Amino acid sequence: MSSTIKILAPVAGEVINLEDVNDPVFSQKKLGEGFAVKPSAGEIVSPVTGKVVMVAETKHALGLQTADGVEVMLHLGIDTVELDGKPFDWQVAAGSEVKAGQQLGTMDLQAIKDAQKDDTVILAITNTADVLAGIDVALGTKSAGESAATITLKQTKSAPVAANKKENKYQTTAREIVKAVGGADNVKSVMHCFTRLRFTLNDNSIPQDDEVNNIKGVIDVTRANNQYQIVIGQTVEDVYDELIKLLGPEYAGQGETTPAAPAPEADQSIGGKIKNGFFQLIGVITGSMMPVIGLLAASGMLKGILNILTNFCHMSTASPTYTIINAMGDASFYFLPLIVGFTAAQRLGSNPVVVSIIGGFLIYPDLVKIYASGKFSYFLAGVGINANFFGIPIHIPQYTYSIFPMIFAAWMAAKIEPWIKKWMPVTLRQIFTPLVEIFLVGMTVLIIVGPVISFISTGIAKVLQWLLTVNTALSGLIIGGLYQILVIFGLHWAVVPIIANDIAATGHSILNGIVSVTMIAQGAGALAVWFKTKHNPDLKGLSLSAAISAAVGITEPAMYGVNLKYGRVFMTSSLGAAIGGLVNGLLKVDMYGFTGSLIGFPSFVPKAGQGNPNNLLNFWIASIVTIVAAFALTYFFGYKENDADSPKDAPKKKNLANV
Repeated sequence: MSSTIKILAPVAGEVINLEDVNDPVFSQKKLGEGFAVKPSAGEIVSPVTGKVVMVAETKHALGLQTADGVEVMLHLGIDTVELDGKPFDWQVAAGSEVKAGQQLGTMDLQAIKDAQKDDTVILAITNTADVLAGIDVALGTKSAGESAATITLKQTKSAPVAANKKENKYQTTAREIVKAVGGADNVKSVMHCFTRLRFTLNDNSIPQDDEVNNIKGVIDVTRANNQYQIVIGQTVEDVYDELIKLLGPEYAGQGETTPAAPAPEADQSIGGKIKNGFFQLIGVITGSMMPVIGLLAASGMLKGILNILTNFCHMSTASPTYTIINAMGDASFYFLPLIVGFTAAQRLGSNPVVVSIIGGFLIYPDLVKIYASGKFSYFLAGVGINANFFGIPIHIPQYTYSIFPMIFAAWMAAKIEPWIKKWMPVTLRQIFTPLVEIFLVGMTVLIIVGPVISFISTGIAKVLQWLLTVNTALSGLIIGGLYQILVIFGLHWAVVPIIANDIAATGHSILNGIVSVTMIAQGAGALAVWFKTKHNPDLKGLSLSAAISAAVGITEPAMYGVNLKYGRVFMTSSLGAAIGGLVNGLLKVDMYGFTGSLIGFPSFVPKAGQGNPNNLLNFWIASIVTIVAAFALTYFFGYKENDADSPKDAPKKKNLANV
């Protein structure tokens, strides 16, 4: 085996260094060493002898592997993935054996230029760190198939490293999975959740479930939501990383976890379209939240411990210890817009870093101070004007802890980024595309979306206030059933000042007692999922931690990690909250502090000589009724374990010690 390999020019044209490519991913050699060619003709030839291991669905990229283990990627143009394969025509497919200099296909240079894209052809050695000792690029004009570079392979005592490199268990699992699902040609995209790989395939009939099940490292296989799902368990991220190395980065993170679209005939009706749109929205919300659910659950438990320390161990809220622990527990919630901006952008196809910066802009301390000051110059349509932008009066609402505005930001960024790239000169894109995107999306959310949400939530808050004056039992039923829906869309923020004002003015708040019931109900729904789940240890662990978090007043892990994800669970939990709210209203349960849910029971102890002396007892009655109602409704009507596509009978199929 030779220690050097000749790399041929894949197209005719001028060979240049990677550093001169107008794309930071390639110019900074993030995908490995190599070179590029400014093409003068569209014929593409193989730069090496080997095997085709990948052809991108959009035809803009092709992967090769030599007998020495060198992995070569050809990338045809910059940002040409947006052209949906139209300028490219391949004569080979994944699995084809090719010789150096053999024609692979063609690219239409004029079509690429007409689309205002850069037609530079990049050749990158993607496993540079493993196989490459050095590269010598011959710059200048070359014909297609003419030698353009010489690479020197790393040597061991007996052979090149690449030839003898042993796969780790995740690489082996990933390679066998790709083969079993029909190769890279059959893969549209792949993503992962807590335990499973989620493939979107061109042809779902190709994979044989028994064959995939027999791959070492696979627990089970399921088909759901138009996806081919392979259950891996806790090492899913390791296998996923190896899959992306095999398939290429363009396959990453573009799968969907939303429910499958309704049948075409159902889509024709207005009701069907609304239903489909609603489920898609919920899918985006839960999908954006899933990566941070564990973090929120941990933070919720930490804040619960802090409540115990302050309520029962007499820790002062003014002490540095309290401040430090509170900051640790509150950080993930305070900076939630920034985190959700990143995850939502990954899901919706916008730039995660740019959308995260927009989230950071919305919670920038000086903007938060404007809202926190409570100083409003005047009111417009019920919304207080607290700032101006170039002399235009605007309302800056509260964005900390918010989710929905950032999902909108990620969606808008995904729509306008391709539009910006169409007219932005390539040489200016790296700086000015993010600049334009941040300004347009950030100002849209700040000036339009935020105030609209604030206006709606203010109106809802006034309705809730009116309901409380009409009938406490009726208000408990309605508010209990609907409050957590307001939380999903960030419409609950106008309710918080009402509660604060009630406690400041009168020392108590019936409304806050009803809100507390809704927290308990969401936790009870998650607890029912935990109790009923038998064969999915990851969901079982998540649902239990989510139930505990809800018990200490943090409902996000239960709502976004479990209840909303399985649809009916959220509905049955909300019905349980409505029943609990009704009982809460009938007993006129009052609340004398801010901390709610089960951990907040001291907030229901009335001050001496004030309120109903049985208030705490009534709180426990309402709480127990809520738990029983939400748990029973979820257990019997809201959740079946096959809703989670759990790996049924997995222990019978496989020895889990080998996974």
